[in-house]
Amino acid sequence: MALIHNLGFPRIGARRELKFAQEAFWKGQASATELLANAKEIRTINWKAQQTLDFVPVGDFSLYDQVLDMSFTLGNLPARVRGLAGSELDNYFRVARGRSANDTGCNCIHASEMTKWFDTNYHYIVPEVTAATTFSLNAERLLTQLAEAQKSGVNNAKPVIIGPLTYLWLCKEKDDSSRLDLLAKLLPVYSELLEKLADAGAQWVQVDEPILVTELSSEWRQAFETAYHTLKADRPQLLLTTYFGTLQDNLQLACNLPVAGLHVDAVRGHAELTKVVDWLPAHKVLSVGAINGRNIWKTDLNATLDWLEPIAEKLGDRLWIAPSCSLLHVPVDLDSEEALDEDIRSWLAFAKQKLSELYVLGKAINEGRDAVALQLQANQLAIDSRNHSTRVHNPAVKEALRNITPALGQRQSAYPQRAAIQKANLRLPLYPTTTIGSFPQTPDIRKTRQAFKKQEISAAEYSAKMKAEIGHAVREQEKLGLDVLVHGEAERNDMVEYFGEQLEGYAFSQYGWVQSYGSRCVKPPVLFGDIRRPQAMTVDWIRYAQSLTSKPMKGMLTGPVTILNWSFVRDDQPRRDTCRQLALAIREEVQDLEAAGVNIIQIDEAALREGLPLRQSEWQEYLDWAVESFRISANGVRDETQIHTHMCYSEFNDIIESIARMDADVITIETSRSDMELLDVFEQFDYPNEIGPGVYDIHSPNIPTVEQMITLMQKAAERIPAERLWVNPDCGLKTRQWAEVIPSLENMVAAAAALRAAARG
Repeated sequence: MALIHNLGFPRIGARRELKFAQEAFWKGQASATELLANAKEIRTINWKAQQTLDFVPVGDFSLYDQVLDMSFTLGNLPARVRGLAGSELDNYFRVARGRSANDTGCNCIHASEMTKWFDTNYHYIVPEVTAATTFSLNAERLLTQLAEAQKSGVNNAKPVIIGPLTYLWLCKEKDDSSRLDLLAKLLPVYSELLEKLADAGAQWVQVDEPILVTELSSEWRQAFETAYHTLKADRPQLLLTTYFGTLQDNLQLACNLPVAGLHVDAVRGHAELTKVVDWLPAHKVLSVGAINGRNIWKTDLNATLDWLEPIAEKLGDRLWIAPSCSLLHVPVDLDSEEALDEDIRSWLAFAKQKLSELYVLGKAINEGRDAVALQLQANQLAIDSRNHSTRVHNPAVKEALRNITPALGQRQSAYPQRAAIQKANLRLPLYPTTTIGSFPQTPDIRKTRQAFKKQEISAAEYSAKMKAEIGHAVREQEKLGLDVLVHGEAERNDMVEYFGEQLEGYAFSQYGWVQSYGSRCVKPPVLFGDIRRPQAMTVDWIRYAQSLTSKPMKGMLTGPVTILNWSFVRDDQPRRDTCRQLALAIREEVQDLEAAGVNIIQIDEAALREGLPLRQSEWQEYLDWAVESFRISANGVRDETQIHTHMCYSEFNDIIESIARMDADVITIETSRSDMELLDVFEQFDYPNEIGPGVYDIHSPNIPTVEQMITLMQKAAERIPAERLWVNPDCGLKTRQWAEVIPSLENMVAAAAALRAAARG
């Protein structure tokens, strides 16, 4: 009998209950006891939703981030939080966001760096290590959740942990040491953890080692051998779990490690599945990730059974079936989407529906297709409906793609000539100040948007209220003395969804939330068909904002690569083609903004790096079409128009040449949490254009001091000439409150003034 199991379930709750519980605790409106009770309730609901599974994941729930959880489990806390007053929970949130509920007014804790989890839009808290780092076990979180699950009737609980090699690979050294040298210190703690889980009743433990789908050096491969030959003496059976890609040159290593089972991503790695089946030793379980855990399209169950049945015939009881990865990356429940277009709804599957698909596959394998004939028939109708829908394909859009030429991606003049013209026209001071685009989305703004969606207010009333919010943002920026202003984006629900709502080829959910980091949830739109822009999307709002001030006003757009990577994207054509469709739509908007008199236009590409394949040998193909798409969107303007782009919370040093090829006049990037480490690359690479290294960490409620920001900019000026530096936050301000934003920006403007004064001598 094949078994079915899951690698992880969305932790936010069907209505974002975790988000609201977290934020209530941080604001002092709820106690730690109440927060933990809410978390327990969500976990219990999640386990109930997975009760048909043969094994249910436990420990996949987190109050903020699973990597941060693992750091606390291993006793790896930054020195700056050790010994502080308060509970472990307080320290947990201090590492994550710079403060806990009991730290109001304290600006002394530097939040740990945050970056993308492999090639997803989920962010993890980067563990910090030095040569002196030691580890000690704190298994309470995992043991508590395991006991809860067992008490709730989950007799087949499977604890989930991040494996020792992936944990070290995710760490960042804070000195000249090598993180891999810490493995000998780390393995005894993992052994102790596995023994405690076995004592608590765990028969299987899921050990996530996704770095096996990346390119590993011989040292890291040998470390896998060392680690798992050490851990094989421990009692629980280990399911070594890989996902997000193919094993390739690590396939033999993964198959031969001394573990009881191996999970592979058969969605992204289908081509090597036959080889895995042949190479896996006969005593091991093979877990096949047959359901896409990264996207929301229904699985073609009949087509999946066509290739899964021969594997089942060969493996028998050794076959487990699962999603390709944790369902953390998809929304919770499609049944909540009563307003979604019925045709499109029939094409989708969220987390609960994916578990139903898993159940059908398992029953078909174990009892034959006739046992689930009705379910397979309904699934086939939905697959055929999508494949033949006239709503998916637009001949005019296909023709526009065929007409793309290299000239679309070229500016009229090279950067030095453009820069001179822009400098003369804009007349900005040294170290010009600006923000990334958004200002706080207050409760009043959200209520107004909801009222408009529910048709409780007219379009005219909505427009008037949004214009009032734009006016407020402009006045505040003028009072602060910022040099280049933004309209604040009051009218935008999300930087991707807002544009998707105005493009043909998109559909939208009501409750399709997924976690991006901490309490930050996003609702990716569903990109189901060819993209076309029927009319201008931002021009009226930006034109109105510009009418309120004599200072330069940036037009704010989201770039094609980010719209692509932050959507649930169609899987029936290459992502490159979809991105180029988006690029043509954004290009039209850029040209309309320029025609409306907007001479600074920011095209955010925050998600450029996360689209990279996980193997560096495959990067160039992606970077070529990603950079091409940006250039198509940006470069149909005059030399006088200054193009900005923004990127956040990723490592950019290894793709800096491609970023330079984007040829944006100004780039703004996150550097505040990393203490300007991201700028080290400029010691070797002569970046030719202007850059704004973010000096204000907007993902923390802490207010940065003038001195802190001056120090960061001085570090930047050691690498980039001062005349090419901007001063700005590291991301948009929509998630912050005005009470934090105003003093932070006051300090930022003061820091810029001090830098200018110092430059004058």
